[in-house]
Amino acid sequence: MSDHIRYAVADGIGTITIDRPEKRNAMTYAMLAAFLDTVARAGEDDAARVLVVTGAGGAFCAGTDLADLATVPGAVRGVRGEAHEEDRWWPLVRCPKPVIGAIDGPAVGMGAEFTSQCDVRIATTRARFAWNFAHRGLVPDTGAGSWLLPRLVGPQRALRLLYSGDFIDADEALAMGYVATVVEPEDLDAAVHHEARRYLEGSPHSHRRMKELVYAGLARPVAEHMEAHVEALTACFRSADHAEGVAAFLERRPARFTGS
Repeated sequence: MSDHIRYAVADGIGTITIDRPEKRNAMTYAMLAAFLDTVARAGEDDAARVLVVTGAGGAFCAGTDLADLATVPGAVRGVRGEAHEEDRWWPLVRCPKPVIGAIDGPAVGMGAEFTSQCDVRIATTRARFAWNFAHRGLVPDTGAGSWLLPRLVGPQRALRLLYSGDFIDADEALAMGYVATVVEPEDLDAAVHHEARRYLEGSPHSHRRMKELVYAGLARPVAEHMEAHVEALTACFRSADHAEGVAAFLERRPARFTGS
């Protein structure tokens, strides 16, 4: 695992930190491989019920390290998996847990793409976002900018960001609904953990099913969605978490969910 990707768990909250501040957390190929492996590890870690993704040193991620990129022939650059391998392209979407992006400083290129893959984004006043792929003769490198971003902010806003490659600041991101809230840099950790603790009160089984339904529902007809909904609801009724949730309500105590 790359030394630049750190993972820690405390009180049910897992945190992945991109830690290469001298390069504003720009990703090398080795770092990206470690990042993908770490997200998969966090997704399987029962100790982590919510996942936070952040960057070190006042930056989220400045995108791909172009010096590292230049070591790979252009014909194979960025092609890190087959189209159907969503866990290689959209690891944070595929993670079966709530994912919160804690964004301080620039999130550019691949960094912006990873923010789009987070379920909830909390930014600081010095956060900035740019999908600058047109400046490098590319399309959004994970596919999130061309599929998720238009669904998050609308096609017109998404295309303006993609065509221009311009930066938007935290207030602009908030105004278009891209981020949930904006805080001062020194308040980011507290705000993110407050958000995460709210999710810890819910059932991991429910969270997993909800996330699957929401993301898959963006792409399928209502009839197909309702078939999946009925299947998910049936599984919930049969789950230990549902039984515990009802028992906790009747007994007037906090629920002790296990995710099963």
